[in-house]
Amino acid sequence: MKSKTDRAVLALMAVVLAALPFMASGYVIYVVNLLMVFVVLALGLHIVIGETGQFALSHAAFYGVGIYTAGLINNLWHPPFFVSIVAGGLLAALLGYVIGALALRMRDIYLALSTFAFGEAMQWVFLNWQSVTNGSNGFRISPATLFGYELVSDIKAYPFVVAIAALLLWVTVALSRSQLGSALRAVRESDVAAQAMGVNVNAIKRTAFTLSAAYAGIAGGMYTTFASFIHPESLGFQTTILILTMVVVGGIGSVRGAIAGAIGFGLISELLRQALSFQEIIYGVILMGFMMFAPKGLFAGREARRRAPPPAAPLPARQDAAAKPTQRSAA
Repeated sequence: MKSKTDRAVLALMAVVLAALPFMASGYVIYVVNLLMVFVVLALGLHIVIGETGQFALSHAAFYGVGIYTAGLINNLWHPPFFVSIVAGGLLAALLGYVIGALALRMRDIYLALSTFAFGEAMQWVFLNWQSVTNGSNGFRISPATLFGYELVSDIKAYPFVVAIAALLLWVTVALSRSQLGSALRAVRESDVAAQAMGVNVNAIKRTAFTLSAAYAGIAGGMYTTFASFIHPESLGFQTTILILTMVVVGGIGSVRGAIAGAIGFGLISELLRQALSFQEIIYGVILMGFMMFAPKGLFAGREARRRAPPPAAPLPARQDAAAKPTQRSAA
């Protein structure tokens, strides 16, 4: 994200986000807060799927771990909100490391099925661990605090939520340009080739799972700064499919695509809030359509062209060592 267009778009977004609290209603601020959470979730899934090529289907589980961890800490001790967010991110990262280590030998459909099973198991935990999560009754979250100042409204949480999303966007772009980012993409292209280049493939995969889970856990902590309730039904496979759709439609391997997909489908999910029974069908149809007719998504093709090396210059015309005479000399 370094072209003039990118800088112009980011500058425009910054101006709009800065002006929004002075001109928008509380509901609009709530929606923007939610979109920032979706952006972080999509960036996290982008790391493990887009950068590393590991098809993981457990993102909602790590998101739930972040929500419940941060929510419990808020309820019990009322520390500064960033402590709760960091704790949620760390616990999710630890689980991500474990899952990444267990899934090292799995690829493609086997990896997808194993991570899907983990996600379903975690939702079962959220639903049945009554003493911690309050089960199917839902979990109430105390207002987040900052040195005694309670973030009791969407507008009070707004600047912090936007700042965290912006920080993680910067981290993601820096990661993509770093040596670690190159190693992640090498693993995505070929385990064997990456290993031949000296890349520790197992360590890279574990790192990708850990970072992706940490992003999801932080997103869960962000959610607790402006929301007061969570139900485990909203942390199931439907949410994972929503986040996956954001990344695939935006363009696998594209930071721009992850952001655009998060904003676009975040708005769609809010519009479809009253039609929950149809959401999975709609997301599934959109996802299948893009995978069939536009598998690279909206932005991945553009980024691939930008990253491609310039075409080689044409070879100079071959010239003979001795030029033939154009005229026969007179006898």
